[in-house]
Order: sequence, then structure tokens, then C-alpha cells
Amino acid sequence: MTVAVELSGVTRRFKLRGRKDPLTVLDDISMVVPGGGSIAIVGLSGAGKSTLLNILGLLDRPDEGTITLFGKDTTALPERERASLRGKTIGFVFQQLNLLSGRSARQQVAVPLLYEGGRSLRRRNELADEALRRVGLAERLHSKVSELSGGEQQRVAIARALIRDPRLILADEPTGALDPVTAAQVMDLLFATAREDGRALILVTHDHVLARRADRVYTLDAGRLYTGRPEAEPEPSRK
Repeated sequence: MTVAVELSGVTRRFKLRGRKDPLTVLDDISMVVPGGGSIAIVGLSGAGKSTLLNILGLLDRPDEGTITLFGKDTTALPERERASLRGKTIGFVFQQLNLLSGRSARQQVAVPLLYEGGRSLRRRNELADEALRRVGLAERLHSKVSELSGGEQQRVAIARALIRDPRLILADEPTGALDPVTAAQVMDLLFATAREDGRALILVTHDHVLARRADRVYTLDAGRLYTGRPEAEPEPSRK
């Protein structure tokens, strides 16, 4: 089995004003994410989901523990190397789409390539068009954000996340602002992309129905990670 991500003993604490002891947001978390598989992490607001996602995405570092990404220990990497690895390996899809008003779908999707040189930069429009075609928006290349529906905007965000051909997709509440039908279509696309292209997909959500579509479900509760959904009386996970 190819391992995409492995967390071992990951703990994250934050110092808060007026509090003597630091607040432990993630507590001794271990998890293995296979390449080409999908997992969902559910939990209430404040459970630590965003902190965990930031660590998985190399946007934050743990106070304790290790993070291995496709066989490479990233825990002590310099920030420049972490940023390079993040850009080449990880695609992010968020509920807040961060699309740029006044720009076309093609321009939105091509943004990540503006920071690269060489062939990718020169081919950015071609690559953006291909990414939009894959998410079913071949006819909307020149449409502005204001001309797209909520579901179409989310598809643009997915195309932008995929344009650098990431091996890992991190999705944070990607359907939170969508109606149920559109949300199901967007998730069909994400799961199909992960499955057909052999990418690993990590989905963070509060929606247990959506989470059950993943290969494996974890629950994050008070900083601890458990296997399964809360109503299933999950056991603490170490792998």
C-alpha cells in the first residue's frame, strides 16, 4: 500500500492570554492515509479540525510528533522546502472559495501557475482549459465569477486545486455553502477525481452523511482522533 500521509503522535498547543497552561488543541494524533483512498474527518466546531487540516497541509507545525508526506518526513523541513513541497503535492479546496472578482474562470484556475516559471507558466491557459474541462466547465472558460452559479464556482475552485496535479487533496467543508443537490454533484466530482487519478482525498466536514461516502471515517473530539462516527462509540485511533 502506498502511504500518502502518516501522522505519528502529533500534538499542537496554543498559548492563550490570561491562561496559565497552554491549550491542547490536538492530542497525540496518529493516522495513516493511503494513496488513492479517501478519508473523512468529522467533528463539532472547535474540535480542532482546522488545526489538523493546517498541519496536514504543511501550513502549521506540531509541537510534538512527526508528519510524513509520501515517504518524506516534513516535520523539521525549512519553510521554503515545506512551501515548495506543499505547492507540488497538495491541492486545497475550501468552503471560502477565494475567487477573484472580475476574472474569468480560466484566469482563476491559472493563478497557481503564475508563481511558476518555464513550461507550466507558458502553458497556463492550456492547462487551465483542460482542468476546467475535467470538472465539466468547458463552456464557461470566459465567464466571470458573477456569471457562475454556486456549484460552478466550487467547480472552478476544484479545477484550480487540481491544475498542478497534486497527489493529495485537502477539502475543508467544500459543500457547506451549497444546496444538497449541488453539494452531491460536487462531491461526486471530488471522489471520482481521487479514485480515478489515484489521489488521496482528506475531507473535513460536519456532515455525517457526506462523510460516510469516504473509505474511512474519523471523529475529532476535544483534540483526540477516533475511528468511526460518534454514534458508533468509536475507539481511539493510533493508525
